[in-house]
Amino acid sequence: MKNKFPLPLLLLLLAVITSFSSIAQEKEYYELKTYTIKNDTQEKMVDDYLKGAYMPALKRMGIENIGVFKVRSDKYKMSDRIYILIPYTSLTQFESVEKMLALDKVHVTDGADYINAKFENPPYERIKSVLLRAFPDMPKMIPTTVEGARKDRVYELRSYESPTEALYKNKVDMFNEGGEVTLFKNLGFNAVFYAEVISGDRMPNLMYMTTFPNLQTRDSLWEQFGSSPKWKEISSMEKYQNNMNKLDRHLLYPTEYSDY
Repeated sequence: MKNKFPLPLLLLLLAVITSFSSIAQEKEYYELKTYTIKNDTQEKMVDDYLKGAYMPALKRMGIENIGVFKVRSDKYKMSDRIYILIPYTSLTQFESVEKMLALDKVHVTDGADYINAKFENPPYERIKSVLLRAFPDMPKMIPTTVEGARKDRVYELRSYESPTEALYKNKVDMFNEGGEVTLFKNLGFNAVFYAEVISGDRMPNLMYMTTFPNLQTRDSLWEQFGSSPKWKEISSMEKYQNNMNKLDRHLLYPTEYSDY
C-alpha cells in the first residue's frame, strides 16, 4: 500500500508527535492526601506515622519534596485536617507506591501502630485523595524558599471549580496562555505548584499552592495582584468571562517534619 504522505512530511509529523509526547511526560503528577482527625490522639498517630514511617519509605523510593501541612488557627474553621502533598514523575510511579510500601519491612515495622490500629482506635476519621497533573507553564514543583518560623508561614492552597468541562479548560488556559502563572511569579507569590485535577470529588477543578513568610505579606501581595494592570487586562477579556463558579481557599502552615 502506497504511503499517503511524502517522507519529509511524515518525518515532520513524527517529530511533532514525539515533541508533544516528550512535553507531556515532563509534567509531574501530585497526590494531595487529606486526613480528617477528631482529637489530639489521632493527630499524634498520623504525625508519628507520616514522620517516622511513611515519608522515610517514600524517600527510599526516590520521592523527594514531600510537603505536610496543617490548618492555620482561625475562629471560623476547625483545625481538623492534615494535608500531605506528594510529587510523582509519572503515573507508573504513583501506581507502584502502595505495593512498595507493603513490601518495605522497615515501613511496616516503624508504622506498626498506625498500620495495625484497632477498630475502636482508628488513627483518622477519613482520608481524601486527589490526583493532579502539573500545568504546562510550571511542569515541575518548586519547593518554596520562604523562610521564617514555620508557624508564621502561610501556604495557601486554592481550588477553582468550573460549571462545565469546557469552561474549566478555559480557566486552565487563563492561567497558562492568559498569563496568570507569570503574573504570580512576577509578584513573588512563591508558587509550589499549579495543576489540573484529573481525579477528585470536586471536578472539574484546578488547584495551586502559593507561599508567604507571614499573613501580612500574603494579604499585601493579594492586594497588589488585584490592582495590577496585568490582572485587570486578563480578567476583563471577553473570552475569560464566567469560567469559574466556586473557590475554596485553605490557609495552612508546614509541620516541622515537612520538606519545605
